[in-house]
Amino acid sequence: MSDTPRDESTRPRERILVVCTQYIGDTLLAVPFLRNLRLAHPDAVIDICAEGGPRAVLANCPYVDGRVTWSRPPRERRGGFATTFASLQAQADWLKSRGYTRAYLLKPSFSAAALAKLAGIPCRIGFAGESSPLLTRRVRRRRGRHQVETYLDLLRAEGFPIDDARNENWVPASSATRIGPLVDQLPAGRQRVFLALRSTDALKHWPADRWQRLVQWLVESRGCEVMLCGGPTDIAAHDTLREAVGPDVASHVHDVSELVPLADAAALVNKMDLCVGVDTGLVHLASSGGVPVVVIIGPTDPNRWSPWRTESIVIRSSKVTPTLSERLLTAIGATDHLRWPLGRADAADIPYEDVEEAVGRLLKSRPPRDPRTLDLTGGSFRYEVFASSTVAAESASAVPAAVARRTAVAAAAPAT
Repeated sequence: MSDTPRDESTRPRERILVVCTQYIGDTLLAVPFLRNLRLAHPDAVIDICAEGGPRAVLANCPYVDGRVTWSRPPRERRGGFATTFASLQAQADWLKSRGYTRAYLLKPSFSAAALAKLAGIPCRIGFAGESSPLLTRRVRRRRGRHQVETYLDLLRAEGFPIDDARNENWVPASSATRIGPLVDQLPAGRQRVFLALRSTDALKHWPADRWQRLVQWLVESRGCEVMLCGGPTDIAAHDTLREAVGPDVASHVHDVSELVPLADAAALVNKMDLCVGVDTGLVHLASSGGVPVVVIIGPTDPNRWSPWRTESIVIRSSKVTPTLSERLLTAIGATDHLRWPLGRADAADIPYEDVEEAVGRLLKSRPPRDPRTLDLTGGSFRYEVFASSTVAAESASAVPAAVARRTAVAAAAPAT
């Protein structure tokens, strides 16, 4: 037996897979988890497995080595259990070839746990529930606990220390260059407010006539420029809003949905003075960059989904309907530590005046940002910029040439 010390550089790197949810907001709230995972495993290869949107918002995350696409068949082509299982098995076979030794399942579903099991990953950490039999370590989710802390509980269960749990986002130079012309064309000296009107869940929506009143007030009384950006399904709602407020107000309302891909959304939102929206991914994107946020909460639990550690105001109806179990928890004092009572509320019950007052409070005495600088003076957030050649190349290749041409045209045209 040799006494020669083993060369540590020859040891194979541990390979870790993190399975994210399909929702952008959930994934953005996982950034503190990813950073602490990297601190716990500094030499490991860490890959994320996610669908399109979450992959885009983590494109520049420095704590991740690779991004794996969750290739599920589109809903309209899913043909029952046999087709779904065949797709899952094919994905698992490919993952098995990559030799992962550990999987963290942020997606609390049976399909995510089955994927890790079929891929032969020996250590599978996730949340207790329907997937429990497929996990090697099960962590209980506590009701009313913020999603950031819930994710971090997966690491706490293994005894890993947690840092300050701040959130972050990253804007590579390529994104800043593409977004610059869109922001530079806005009138100088006017505050810029980003609105996130819509969610994939229609129950979160605030009535359209109240958004109309808010936009008119922002433009006519507060002298603001309003920015809209979303997916293809959001454009019709944006058009309806601009038509409803009339041409004079609409000239200060700018919809850049067709010009800004999701990969560049952080560069756009981080240039805003304020974000106002329903509980959706773009609101969490704004808060991760330290942009002040007013969020209109409907049926979701603000204890779990409120903006994380940034200057924010959460507006929720006082009409909350708890379930029987939630009533029992409240009766025995198990919810006394929570900021908001458990239960479901309706966004339509939130009066316009509450939102206007909150927006006014966050805009009060706040000078407009210089679009060429970053304001790091407010809040307790930490903002970091990483711009490696690899990241810049990946971001640039994700933007179609046609979008780049439309951006150049928009930058050259006067505001409408």
